Amino acid sequence: MAYVISDDCVSCGTCEGECPVGAISEGDGKYVINADECVDCGTCAAACPTEAISEG
Repeated sequence: MAYVISDDCVSCGTCEGECPVGAISEGDGKYVINADECVDCGTCAAACPTEAISEG
């Protein structure tokens, strides 16, 4: 199951740069993860300074 970004996201962009497959992009007010591209590696969750990313 793909990771998801909660409303705790502060749009810092850290996760986008860490994603090895480019599944993260800037959305409306927070970053979003494309579930079809996510490979469930968890790199984004480990990099998130606000712990806004979790397994969906």
